[in-house]
Amino acid sequence: MQTILQKTHYPTYNRHASPVSLWKKFIGWTDKQEENRMLWTAVAIAGHGCVFTILTTLAILFTGNHFIFWPFAIGAMSMTVVVNLAALPTRITIPVFFLSLIIDAVIIAVCISNGFDIAATYR
Repeated sequence: MQTILQKTHYPTYNRHASPVSLWKKFIGWTDKQEENRMLWTAVAIAGHGCVFTILTTLAILFTGNHFIFWPFAIGAMSMTVVVNLAALPTRITIPVFFLSLIIDAVIIAVCISNGFDIAATYR
């Protein structure tokens, strides 16, 4: 009767934690930034409107004023503004802000790789 009541199998403990992806770490960090939501809103709108969009439009103008870049530059700025005006949580606003900065950086890099052509600005 003793063997029925006693547990003879002892489970072992593995210390191998499942790896957490970089995206989940980033989203966890954005959740912790909820108390700084107004700061992130101000940084996103003022930083984008006063610095990054201006640099992007200057890069577009000084490298030939190609029309294809304008909708992407406008879309990057407007998606940041819309997300912040909708008062969405920081787990959405911060990744959208960084995505818009990446879009602006790509536009600037492509414009610079095309070369400067200021004369084409006035055509």
